[in-house]
Amino acid sequence: MILTKLELIHFRNYSKCHVSFGEHINLFIGSNGQGKTNVLEAIYVLSLTKSHRYGEQATLIQKEKELSKIKGTLKVNGIEKDLEVDIGKTTKKVFVNQTEITKLSEYITNLNAILFTPDDLDIVKGSPQVRRNFLNIEISQMNPSYTKCLNEYNRILKTRNEYLKSIYINHLSDVRYLDVLTDKLIDRAVFIYRYRKDFLDRINQHIQPIYKDIAGYDGLEIRYETSVDWDCYEEEKIRTLLKEKFLQNRQRELQQGNTLYGPHRDDFSFYLAGENIKIFSSQGLQRLVVIALKLAEIPIFEELTGHKPILLLDDIFSEIDRKKRSKLVYYINQGVQTFITTTDLKNINKKILDNSKVFEVFSGSMKERKR
Repeated sequence: MILTKLELIHFRNYSKCHVSFGEHINLFIGSNGQGKTNVLEAIYVLSLTKSHRYGEQATLIQKEKELSKIKGTLKVNGIEKDLEVDIGKTTKKVFVNQTEITKLSEYITNLNAILFTPDDLDIVKGSPQVRRNFLNIEISQMNPSYTKCLNEYNRILKTRNEYLKSIYINHLSDVRYLDVLTDKLIDRAVFIYRYRKDFLDRINQHIQPIYKDIAGYDGLEIRYETSVDWDCYEEEKIRTLLKEKFLQNRQRELQQGNTLYGPHRDDFSFYLAGENIKIFSSQGLQRLVVIALKLAEIPIFEELTGHKPILLLDDIFSEIDRKKRSKLVYYINQGVQTFITTTDLKNINKKILDNSKVFEVFSGSMKERKR
């Protein structure tokens, strides 16, 4: 999977930009605030139709403009495919080969992207919602069935919460509709749990050796934490235990007007030699955990989709010592098209430089540096 071309129209600080990328490593160099990260963001939006940054959709559009366009040409197994995301202040349209795709879930499997930014430390340090978002985004890229199931779950969850409040406020005695909603919710929950468990099991297979190689520490693992305890992830076991939980806690849910169990309460934690990294590790080691997590996804994408994803690395080398940078080079040079931002080429390993296409970024413009 190779992104060969990118065109930006009224995106962030880019009025108009058209660039052709190299198949291996693409380096963006420039001072802070010139638009390097905006390029990675544009590629991410082209992949997932939304930004990794917080803020309203309208902030993606250049000031005083009404519409932003991101276009890209993707090459997969020698076949080219044109992708486009059009962003209005309250609207969004996506296209594949100039044909509009009405369901975003059917679009987001086209361009698989793994992004690392300094803000990704929140995957370790932040709230459970951050980690659930990470799971949802990554699994959705690999499997459109997950996206469909998750969307249905969220719709049913909203309806169930509203009905719980209605029963309590209006003193309703008939709970048959609540039982129907509960059964539908459990049906979707079973599959979400199983998808997430499978993904995290695959991550655990790859993250341990990567982290040991880069950081020098053995025994890194991720532990999946659900709101219901079970010792296996068989479909009927999950279904039975969830149903029991809902029945046992019906009065609590009615009083709170909220669904207390299910994948929307999931979390996961990182442990190193049995210790929770969120509590016991330095920020430097936590940063390396997130990097190892992102690198561990590469073989999983290839296993599940048949293609290597593209890798987007925002300022990844600035806080890593020379020895660890050298270790990272090995993983970057494994046939994955990679996009890296930096303020200083001195931070970049010579092996990467020799294998890179370098772009100078200044005030919303980009030009390739000639060798």
